[in-house]
Amino acid sequence: MKTKRLTPADVKEGAKIIAEGGLLGIPTETVYGLGANGLKEDAVRAIFTAKGRPQDNPLILHVPSEDWLERYCEDIPAVARELADRFWPGPLTMILKRKPIVPDGVTAGLDTVGMRCPDCAVTREVIAAAGVPIAAPSGNASGRPSPTTAAAMLEDMDGKIEAILDGGPCAVGVESTIIDLTVIPPRLLRPGGVTLEELEEVLGDVEVDEAVRRLMAPGEQPKAPGMKYRHYAPKAPVTVVKGNPDETAGYIVARMGEKSGIICFDEYQGYFRGRPVETIGPAADQAAQARHIFEALRAFDHIDVSDIWAQSPTDTGLGLAVTNRLNKAAGFHIIELE
Repeated sequence: MKTKRLTPADVKEGAKIIAEGGLLGIPTETVYGLGANGLKEDAVRAIFTAKGRPQDNPLILHVPSEDWLERYCEDIPAVARELADRFWPGPLTMILKRKPIVPDGVTAGLDTVGMRCPDCAVTREVIAAAGVPIAAPSGNASGRPSPTTAAAMLEDMDGKIEAILDGGPCAVGVESTIIDLTVIPPRLLRPGGVTLEELEEVLGDVEVDEAVRRLMAPGEQPKAPGMKYRHYAPKAPVTVVKGNPDETAGYIVARMGEKSGIICFDEYQGYFRGRPVETIGPAADQAAQARHIFEALRAFDHIDVSDIWAQSPTDTGLGLAVTNRLNKAAGFHIIELE
């Protein structure tokens, strides 16, 4: 199979691929997704095959508008409407009770489903034209850094899927926030483009799931994507150093090897002369860090490094999502200086 590269003018062709059970790379504001007809069990299974994704890892259903929620969900709480009014289209996934029409392959057998309306007009047009929700995880091979451009997705998926719809670089750069609305208080399962602080403004008390800051045990079942397995990882092992940026830079300098790669804030690049360096933005710019973290991790798969050291952002605001992705890439190998 040769993977075709579509443009935003090819909405009808993309919708046809989805409606007929094929696999389509879709742009969103977060990362590129690997999409299939979310109501066809065979199409959903093909996602897992193309990615090499564990079957107990649930998927997210993408819809073009809030009024599609009732087609696939029941017992929808009022707070879901409030969140949709404020954050949709946008980088927020809500866990809700599913209707029987949603296949088990989407939910990994759970009685809940993740629902999202992406802030990408062309992808919403494809969903509406196909007439079915698109089930989609990130468009990378399982465990690798998520793609934020069509070219990055093509690295992993060329020859495995029918087409990729090229919508340009992703504006947010980390996956959507996942909030479970089937429990009280609501529980943050994955930090993302909508911050914990923003959720609290609408919901009040929000519980943060332990899996945000640690690896899940082998017997635990994830309720949302990105919770259980080592994710976002380049080929070389990653060590995250957390603390004051001046101190973390000095710590890394004292311990980096001849073939170490470095992920750092822009202003610390000069500390690591003679080593391959990928910068993720200024220490104070969390939005830049979110846009560049996956690019930085993925870049080291094209460089001969023995290991990777990474400065850690703060874990407030959007930084919680960035640190979560870094920590998972490192298998939670974290050194805390504070």
